[in-house]
Amino acid sequence: MINFGEFLPDQPAFKNRGATEVKNVIPALSGYRVFKTQSAVSGAADNKIIGMFSGKDDSANAALYAADSTKIYLFNAADSTLVNKSKSGNYTTSSDDRWRFVQFGEKVICTNFDDPIQIAQQVGQGAVFADLGGSPPKAKFIAVVRDQVMTGHTNDSSDGVKPYRLWWSGVNDEDYWTPGTSLSDFQDIPDVGDCTGLVGGEYAIALFEKAIVRGNFVGAPLVYTFQKLSTSVGCSTSGSVAAIGSSQVFWLGDDGFYMLVGDQIKAIGAEKINRWFLDRFKIDSKENMVSGIDPRTQNVIWSYPNSESTDGENNEILIYNYRLDRWSYVSEGTTSISSLMTAGYTLDTLDNINSSIDALPASLDDGIYKGGVFFFAGAKDKKVQSFSGASLDATIETTEFEVAKGQRSVINNLIPYITCGSSELQTITAQIGSRQRQIDQPVFSASSSLNADGYIPVRSLGAFHRVRINLTGDWEIARGVDIDAKAQGFR
Repeated sequence: MINFGEFLPDQPAFKNRGATEVKNVIPALSGYRVFKTQSAVSGAADNKIIGMFSGKDDSANAALYAADSTKIYLFNAADSTLVNKSKSGNYTTSSDDRWRFVQFGEKVICTNFDDPIQIAQQVGQGAVFADLGGSPPKAKFIAVVRDQVMTGHTNDSSDGVKPYRLWWSGVNDEDYWTPGTSLSDFQDIPDVGDCTGLVGGEYAIALFEKAIVRGNFVGAPLVYTFQKLSTSVGCSTSGSVAAIGSSQVFWLGDDGFYMLVGDQIKAIGAEKINRWFLDRFKIDSKENMVSGIDPRTQNVIWSYPNSESTDGENNEILIYNYRLDRWSYVSEGTTSISSLMTAGYTLDTLDNINSSIDALPASLDDGIYKGGVFFFAGAKDKKVQSFSGASLDATIETTEFEVAKGQRSVINNLIPYITCGSSELQTITAQIGSRQRQIDQPVFSASSSLNADGYIPVRSLGAFHRVRINLTGDWEIARGVDIDAKAQGFR
């Protein structure tokens, strides 16, 4: 069997140890799994959603928030609407900024850099947002580090915009921001460019254009000490930063994708997908890139505009499985990404999503309908979406191979190894891409379908071949193919 190996588009097709194309799928240990489209969970916001968050209070009441350029909304499970919870007068978010949220105790705190930092009391109660007390700076980035709220890339009334400044609150006091007292203070990180990301946890990871910095709490008088983990690798695309706490951080550097584990930086895209990605990334619209972690599938998800995006909006998704160290991509875009949880639905409130059970975005036992259960979400058409819709049409190509060294060969039939979840699979088709010389472009045969005998009849002549499998409908995992081939003689 020719396995559907790791996606390695930066390597030559011939004898590539992986796969030459893996579109609209998710990496698996042995092959690839189905990727499902987005399906609307909420009603529409006024503008495209540029931030999402969910939290739970001490009484286990869960709430989901979404934000656009002018408003912060609370999701109402009773009718699926997004209810405006903004302060009086709403907000003004620049086109290159977005909302970022954290939970501090039972409170939700968020920032968009253009307006004062916002806070809502009792996350599960859906309180109206208001300006955070204590005169904190405006900030692009926000995180909770130990028992303090920390911000990055700040703007305050005294010093103005300081893109390389980190500023933190008092201990256990989100309303205290006076430097030098109650362990509140700030630190400028010189010669590293702008801050482009901030990750909280037991310690802080601050990403800059020219460096990755770790901040450790040491108490008075320094409060935090900052160590440059790298000055040769930085992050220039703020929307690319995704993290599993401060111990695992992922981002896009100028030359490709990186992962921080502890204090070690690993180039996860080098000689795999970096050149492929950078050639198609529409860097002029990099401010639209968003990212997030799906802990259930152990995938990092990046949504971004590729070169075919005429308006600069995200139209493609890149997936990295951090346990398997494997990649794939999807032809679909989203304006925001987050792991969320919602308040529970009753049978009556399910009618607000769709009056037909068959038309619901997920099966009735899916966690999306259970209060406080996480689901991985995107945003599209100004609505919160779950990735639980129809299966996307998928394309997977094998490595390029030769049947006999130095000889032409003909491929006559192939057997696909595809596991299906039900009998609803619509089609499995295959094409053979063949070429006579390595300097030629492969020519693909017409599609042929799986027959009742379990094989796909194909015919293609050449010296070098690759198999393209096209999947439509309900399937679970694609592992590889077997081929029926015969050498034809020397070329």
